[in-house]
Amino acid sequence: MSKDLYVRHISAEATEEDLRKLFAVSGKVTYVHMVKDAKSGEFVGCAFVKMSSEAEAKDAIVTLDGALLVNRTIMVSEARPQKPKGRQNQGSFPGKGGPRRGKRPSPP
Repeated sequence: MSKDLYVRHISAEATEEDLRKLFAVSGKVTYVHMVKDAKSGEFVGCAFVKMSSEAEAKDAIVTLDGALLVNRTIMVSEARPQKPKGRQNQGSFPGKGGPRRGKRPSPP
């Protein structure tokens, strides 16, 4: 089963090929996504790398966390599941399952 990794502190000069070559020391890289700003299209310094197995992903974390890539020390960790899009603060709105704000009801 494949496993996603989250890579931070990547130099702006680094390329997808640089990441593929570096992570290949731990196994087969099946996917690389370099995150870009939605408005400007600029690379934001982080990426997702998918390894072909969980064992390879664990090896990549141990081996490559703190490694030097294009003159910058990267940080590698297991990627967390993506949060659902939409309203992030639903609990603060009446009628959405959260507590009502404002006056408390009078005691009986």
